[in-house]
Amino acid sequence: MTSVPSRRAPQVAGPNLVNIEVMRNRSELFRAVCSKLISGTEKQCKGMQNGDNMRLGQRVKDIQFMKAELEQRLGDILVEIEELVALQNRVTKGLEACKEPLRVTNLCLEERMKHCPSDRRQDEVDRQLLDEKEIFEGVVCILQRVVEQITEQIRMNRRVTHILEQDLKEKSEAQCIDNSCSLMTTHTMNNLPRPPNNKTVLQSFAVTPMEWEKMSDVNLAKADKQKDGSASLRALVDSILEQTSGDMQKQVQATTEAFQLNIQEIRSAKSQMEDELAKILPELNSQQRIRDDLLGSITENQDALNLARSRLALRHQRPAKEQCHDQAQSHLLSEVQQLAAHIRILREAVVRSEEKQRLLVRSQRELQENIRMKAHSLYIDEVVCSQLRELVVIHGF
Repeated sequence: MTSVPSRRAPQVAGPNLVNIEVMRNRSELFRAVCSKLISGTEKQCKGMQNGDNMRLGQRVKDIQFMKAELEQRLGDILVEIEELVALQNRVTKGLEACKEPLRVTNLCLEERMKHCPSDRRQDEVDRQLLDEKEIFEGVVCILQRVVEQITEQIRMNRRVTHILEQDLKEKSEAQCIDNSCSLMTTHTMNNLPRPPNNKTVLQSFAVTPMEWEKMSDVNLAKADKQKDGSASLRALVDSILEQTSGDMQKQVQATTEAFQLNIQEIRSAKSQMEDELAKILPELNSQQRIRDDLLGSITENQDALNLARSRLALRHQRPAKEQCHDQAQSHLLSEVQQLAAHIRILREAVVRSEEKQRLLVRSQRELQENIRMKAHSLYIDEVVCSQLRELVVIHGF
């Protein structure tokens, strides 16, 4: 019968195998734990990196969206600036176009002051010219204020443009950085500078996403406000330019019609006076001839009266007994009385004829003077002012 060996270890000196086995088992267990830890941390690290890449990609999309909004507003504002500059040039040209008509209006008023005193009155032409001057000066004042408003709006638009460009610049830098971060790997990061410590990095993120979005929204709101203001100003200025040019054209037409009507009235009055003068001249000559005839008749009657008186004087020398009041004597006495009466009537007729001549001469001079004044007024209105007003051409601004 074979004997069973004893389980008691031999009492010999050597290493404690039990402890070694325990240590080995613990080492294997630790290795398993380490492998699991490595696998877990690697998985978590990859998950975090994937999450970082996803969030960085989303952040880049957010920046791109905001950049697109900013670029759109920037483009709109730049277009508004160009249109406002073009509108400002239109208004400036309109101001320049007002100078010549206003100068002509003032010259016409000055020329019409050269009318003769009797024609120097405030007629319809003067009233229209004064209205024209008032309208032109009012248009100049309005357009000057419009230029100032456009200049101020352009200044505000350029200020907003600077804000948008600065915001776009910063967002482009942020996009470039976040793109670099999303493309960064453990193999490429060694070539990039590292932040000195985590504390500095954390302190740099002082703006929350809501605040970041709000700041850009504020800039977008500023751009929208100036865009709307620019559009409203352009619409207002277009309306003002259309209205002012229409008012000027209407007033110029009214003044021109007043000039034409006044020229017709002056020409008609002058023609009537010339016709009357043409009638007065022959009448004056006829009156002169009738005066001469009256004087001739007075001379003839005076000779006849002298003859009758001489006969009476001679018959008065007859002897006393022959002083007979006969028919011849009676006829001579009657003839003297009649001739004396005729001469008196003829002399009164001469006086009236001379008075008529004086009145005709006075009328002739008045007519000649009035014709001269009308010719002078006609020259001023029809020649001087009309030639000046040929330079007045009002087009739409």
